[in-house]
Amino acid sequence: MTGIITGTMTSSRSRSTDPTTAPSADMVARIERVATYIAAHADEPLPLARLAGEASMSPTHLQRVFTRVMGVSPKAYQSAQRLERFKTNLRDGHSVLDATFDAGYGSTSRIYEQVTGGLGMTPQAYRAGGAGEVITFAVRDTDFGALLMAATERGVCQVEFGDAASELIARLQAQFPNATHLPASEAAREPLDAWMDALQAHVLSKAPSPELPLDLRGTAFQIKVWRFLLSVKPGRVVSYGEIAEAIGHPDAVRAVGSACGANRIAVLVPCHRALRADGGLGGYRWGIERKLVLLGNERTA
Repeated sequence: MTGIITGTMTSSRSRSTDPTTAPSADMVARIERVATYIAAHADEPLPLARLAGEASMSPTHLQRVFTRVMGVSPKAYQSAQRLERFKTNLRDGHSVLDATFDAGYGSTSRIYEQVTGGLGMTPQAYRAGGAGEVITFAVRDTDFGALLMAATERGVCQVEFGDAASELIARLQAQFPNATHLPASEAAREPLDAWMDALQAHVLSKAPSPELPLDLRGTAFQIKVWRFLLSVKPGRVVSYGEIAEAIGHPDAVRAVGSACGANRIAVLVPCHRALRADGGLGGYRWGIERKLVLLGNERTA
């Protein structure tokens, strides 16, 4: 067994000297084990040498291959896992102080700076299910089914299609149950109605895609994917692999697909323009039929 592992590792190192060569299946499996290890120990100091020992790789090699496979560096991956633990603790009712130290943050002095961007709101508001956060929303019936748009003071945070308005409102409320959910008809100063008009005209009448302020909430890698998709012109499509290549993580194809699936802002963040390498449609959060119609409309616009 030892001989097999050593031989495989030597071969992988030899191949990896060429940055354009994809890591072997064995190497990808090692990286996935390291990722699992990081998730289990996110609250601890994890120097690169310790992680390299888990993978039987040199620290430099681990850093390079982990970033190619996972889309982010080991340090960034640990930060994301630590943030998830912090958020889980808040949702479970822990105090900010307890959640801070349990997640492995050394002090509370900079906790707001470190995590607010990932939460989209202050830690107390997140722990309270969005208490203090005002989310304005509107729902309309369209040829695509029910369409919901929701926005914070920073911009559009959610655009979703569904079978019924009640389903979409329930999703929004479940995400932040204690936020103030304000129907657009009761918020005359909010531009949400006009934004809905512009989006509906784009989807149904092939009008230009509206340029609206977006409140993007995700990991650094997800936002890289979404920002790249924002640069893809209507009528064009890209593969998950092309996206991974373009954002500097050529082996993170599966992570790109996951980022597209995690997008909650339909159409405005055009994940419908992402396809499989063989030209297949892949998945779509709001249904393949809607993806087909969106692509068809853009090709003929």
